[in-house]
Amino acid sequence: MKKHIFPIGLVLIFAIELAVLIAFAIQDSDNLQDAVAINEAVQSVQMDWNMIEHHTNQTALDYVVLDNNGAVLFKTKDGLSESLNAAIIHQDTILDIKIAAATDRTAAGKIIIYSHSAQLFQKQKQTAVIIFSAAIFVQCCICICYSIYLNHTIIKPFSKLKNFARRVAGGNLDIPLEMDRQNLFGSFTESFDLMRTELKKARIAEAEADASKKELVAKLSHDIKTPVASIKAASELGNALTDSEKLKENYMQIIHKADQINTLITNLFTATLEDLKQLSVTPADMESTELKSLLENSDYLHLAAIPDIPVCLLYADKLRLQQVFDNIFANSYKYAHTNIDLRIYRNSTHLMVDIEDYGGGVNKSELPFLKDKFKRGSHTDDIEGAGLGLYISDYFMKKMRGILTIQNGCNGLIATVSIPLSGAI
Repeated sequence: MKKHIFPIGLVLIFAIELAVLIAFAIQDSDNLQDAVAINEAVQSVQMDWNMIEHHTNQTALDYVVLDNNGAVLFKTKDGLSESLNAAIIHQDTILDIKIAAATDRTAAGKIIIYSHSAQLFQKQKQTAVIIFSAAIFVQCCICICYSIYLNHTIIKPFSKLKNFARRVAGGNLDIPLEMDRQNLFGSFTESFDLMRTELKKARIAEAEADASKKELVAKLSHDIKTPVASIKAASELGNALTDSEKLKENYMQIIHKADQINTLITNLFTATLEDLKQLSVTPADMESTELKSLLENSDYLHLAAIPDIPVCLLYADKLRLQQVFDNIFANSYKYAHTNIDLRIYRNSTHLMVDIEDYGGGVNKSELPFLKDKFKRGSHTDDIEGAGLGLYISDYFMKKMRGILTIQNGCNGLIATVSIPLSGAI
């Protein structure tokens, strides 16, 4: 029912406007005067004709009494029609005054009864204008409220879905989709978040399988290198002891092949640790005002207040920058569990975003290694994590010609994301 309130209100207002318009259109501007009051006025004038100067108006009407020569004998107030021509133009009522004493009952004069129809019509017109203005104002208010309602119930949920889909497309499956079960798309957005959950489970299973493969490759690399090293050592010993050129040549061939196998195994092991090179980073110009939505998307627990952002043009990959902020906020949520301070400022080449928690920071000796692969602080041993978030974020920032700096602050760990200004680097 709630979603039908605004259309019903608009229809009712339109019906009222139409009714007023029809009533105003069919109304006659020539309002008939009170016949009883007119007759009473005529009778009183006729009775007082011989002493008309002492006549008293006994009705609510305004009138002027004229003799047959057009001279004014009596008037109730100034500003009335004082001639027959003026009365005709004004559409006043003109009646004869007949004296009962006269044998021929000829008219002794005229009474001009002032018509208020023009004033009444003007008042009615003003009333109609006021009603129409009020109705239009109410309609505008309803339209504004309806626009706000549509923005809250349709546009904003779809905007959240858009940002959510962008993060999922970028591989970020950790941040849930905020849902409002009361709006039109409550169950729809819930289905999307269920999809994210299932994708995350599949991604975790895939990562576990991939980790198992990498572990197998590492073990096989070690297991294969050991006998290969033995073969090479034995071949080098045989090459040193033999005097036969033919045998030396054969031993050298074995040594060469052993080195070749060792190189292939090393490359295979290294390739399993270089998956990041498959992630594309394509920076482009973007407005600094877009940072607000990125930070809001990352801070889904609303632990930080976003300050004013200096207006400038940045050079960054919006999707990868979102992942950088997501990783930093996720680390703060996971390891600090505190409110977060945000500071945004710029210099001649970069726009800096300082993200500081109140978790106390890490050991100073561990700071240089936090951006390395699989490196974590010593205080995080009992917290689940792979130690790849800052490593990946640092990789993305370098690809965007930016800088990720990790340092201890007064309250906790400070992650500074330095985003290059367009054209500055």
